[in-house]
Amino acid sequence: MPPHFSDSPEATACYRMLSLSQAGPSPETVMKSPRPGSLVEKGQINSRWLDSSLSLMTQDVQKDDELWLRFKYYTFFDLDPQYDTVRMTQLYEQARWALLLEETDCTEEETVLFAALQYHIEKLSLSTDPTDPSGDAPTLDDLDSALSSLEVKLEGGTAPTDMLENLTAIPELRETLRVFRPRKLTLKGFKPHWVVFKETSLSCYRSPEEALGEPVQQLNLKGCEVVPDVNLSGGKFCIKLLVPSREGMSEVHLRCEDEKQYARWMGACRLAARGRTMADSTYRAEVQNILTFLQQQRAGSTSGPTPSPSPAPDGAGPTWLFPPRYQKRFKPKQLTPRVLEAYQNVAQLSLTEAKMRFLKAWQALPDFGITYFVVRFKGSRRDEVLGIAPGRLLRIDLAVGDVVKTWRFSSMRQWNVNWDSRQVAIEFDEHINVAFAVVSAGCKVLHEFLGGYIFLSTRARPGPGPGPVPDEQLFHKLTGGHEAL
Repeated sequence: MPPHFSDSPEATACYRMLSLSQAGPSPETVMKSPRPGSLVEKGQINSRWLDSSLSLMTQDVQKDDELWLRFKYYTFFDLDPQYDTVRMTQLYEQARWALLLEETDCTEEETVLFAALQYHIEKLSLSTDPTDPSGDAPTLDDLDSALSSLEVKLEGGTAPTDMLENLTAIPELRETLRVFRPRKLTLKGFKPHWVVFKETSLSCYRSPEEALGEPVQQLNLKGCEVVPDVNLSGGKFCIKLLVPSREGMSEVHLRCEDEKQYARWMGACRLAARGRTMADSTYRAEVQNILTFLQQQRAGSTSGPTPSPSPAPDGAGPTWLFPPRYQKRFKPKQLTPRVLEAYQNVAQLSLTEAKMRFLKAWQALPDFGITYFVVRFKGSRRDEVLGIAPGRLLRIDLAVGDVVKTWRFSSMRQWNVNWDSRQVAIEFDEHINVAFAVVSAGCKVLHEFLGGYIFLSTRARPGPGPGPVPDEQLFHKLTGGHEAL
């Protein structure tokens, strides 16, 4: 527990309240809660954000008014379970409600896994005291093991043979994958290619014999977006790559044959997106984490043994763990064995580990972290949707919901706001200019999202322990609008 929460019994009680998850909502509560049914409704939700540079009283917030406290920016790279128990719990609550209210889409297998984790977290929260330092703290055996491992590294202890080989040769992947590059007005599907993954580049050839010549297509994945597209029941293991290009983003889909091949290529793509190769020490752990996650989803999608106890409080069934569309589609007796089967794979997790697993699974969803605004681009006669996500901007067709273009924050040079006409102009590298008018919210709300993500991208990734204190003045300068300028 942080020292400032132990100053008084009231502060300790506040810490305990904020560190424990709330009781699961009833199915009736979820059904009655407003849920966005379209991109327009998701965009309208963001018109309700208050101005972070003004006081509540200035914005006409009265004494008995009810406010929603939510995390605005979806960048959690400095989340440390050892120091951020309160923030981790609040993020879990926000993630759970985003899934229950269908603000974030996920597959049936993913929904069952989220339900099992919710049940496990709910169960542990009833018997866990967040002020007890022995709950999730590492044991002496764990510390001795960590110190021994560190001692071996510092003294140059014996290393495995394969580790020594990795120092001289960077591993590669060479396999047949089915590749698809979406284009307008095309009906062509996936075609088999011989694909070579070397360092951070991906090269496609028509056959293994042509691998000595020029590739049909070559992509540098550094800085790209890697999106999973998996459907276990349908045997679909796809990887969607959004690679920065002059036009915005080039989209390429890779389809694997099975889980193991998918895990190898997904792990390599994720590391390459961060500028790392397969020689990185985290590659094997990345592959294993992907396989574990898929196995947990598969366990939730298969029928298990006859359940003994019901996963819902008061014997109401497991429907409180699911979004409304699944409550309508399945009966409680159909959901119960699937939840308990998935629960067996997470039952050994501690409360902290379960919440972190839930948050990581939430972050892995394709629609995670996208904030929607209805806008009208310059030269267009109809409204479209602008999505703002960590590291990128998305232009989305309002009629079909497809991403038309993507721009990276790293290529943004400047942005300007005309507060009177509600116009926003953004300049990217290579003289690419984007201009639009904000329809569903005030310009200040969108301006705060742009400035906030730019601010977060300037922060250095901290090591273990509490991170550095953010530059509050820089944040207000980037998000403050009129006053900052």
